[in-house]
Amino acid sequence: VKYEGQTKAVEPKNASKPAKEKTVIKEAALITTEEFESLPAYLKGRITYDQINAVVQQMNKAVVDKYKILYKPPKSMSAPVRNLYYRFMDEETKDTKGGVFFIVEADIKEFTQLKLDKRFHSILSILRHCQRVREVRGPGPIRYILC
Repeated sequence: VKYEGQTKAVEPKNASKPAKEKTVIKEAALITTEEFESLPAYLKGRITYDQINAVVQQMNKAVVDKYKILYKPPKSMSAPVRNLYYRFMDEETKDTKGGVFFIVEADIKEFTQLKLDKRFHSILSILRHCQRVREVRGPGPIRYILC
């Protein structure tokens, strides 16, 4: 015999720990063909559209790799990765704190195959012109902030 008031016990949904919030790592957008065509000739030189976007992709890769390390707890890292973590923390300044994603030339050497030559620096000036990257100079290395 069932009584009308009798119901099953409701199990609490998601009784386990709530899912950890995903942190979004900002990436620079690729250069459009319109932006490339509107660049002044003195900035372009002999640099092609594909070369610029390849550098943007490599810089995005370096930023993602760097911030994946920074978002991990230091206890769970191996010794060389922990040394990188502490180097990243030392590079932070008051200008780069608070949701700003930046890299330095050492990060580019560490995480990508790019050569830091004259062509790379001219591509950086193109990215500054297109407002993909901002430069912050201060004590220590130059910081390239993604806009």
